[in-house]
Amino acid sequence: MTASQLAGPPVRQRPGARSGWRLAVGLILLSAIPLTAGVLRLIQLAGGPELFPADPRFNAFPVALLVHIVGSAVFAFVGALQFVRRFRRRPSSWHRRAGRVLVVVGLLVVASALWLTLLYDAQPGSGRILFFSRLAVAPAMATCLVLGFLAIRRRDILSHRAWMIRAYALGLGAGTQIFTEAFGQGIFGEHVVAGDLEKAAAWVLNLAVAEWAIRRTRMPTARVPATS
Repeated sequence: MTASQLAGPPVRQRPGARSGWRLAVGLILLSAIPLTAGVLRLIQLAGGPELFPADPRFNAFPVALLVHIVGSAVFAFVGALQFVRRFRRRPSSWHRRAGRVLVVVGLLVVASALWLTLLYDAQPGSGRILFFSRLAVAPAMATCLVLGFLAIRRRDILSHRAWMIRAYALGLGAGTQIFTEAFGQGIFGEHVVAGDLEKAAAWVLNLAVAEWAIRRTRMPTARVPATS
């Protein structure tokens, strides 16, 4: 019996899974709801229709809010396309140019998040747990982006990929919070501590999935010795 017979028939992947398009679309959809809400908030602050209850924190249309929402949209969309295989193939330079954009935009998202957290009143219905969680997540995302950039500069592709996946996972926390909050509220009800923990759980969940994906792609293929 040969090694190929022992291993069994090869696992067939669907074209969408191999190309990465399904993953990219899923990631964009994950971030679509919070980003849409953010864009509508900007339209309202610019004099558009009253789509949300007035928020006195942003009466002056802060630049930090604009940078955060627009930067998050670019980060989510361009980052999702980085998972599409055709954009990573040589000699295309899309992946390299888009990666530089992601590092710059990601750092702007981090800076604006810290600005909004430290210099504006807390979001109504939130508490200290969410406050300190944001103070931890923002520098962690910045660290991942910088380490990812340094890794590709020294041609360490595996480390670069791992750090950028971690940064992207943290950047998509708002999308996952929609699900963790809905699930948590159904069990624990609505109160400040539970709401803070549900939001923080989204970042933890995203990082856990990111680490699983990183280790899965690094796992060596098992070799079956040939026998007769």
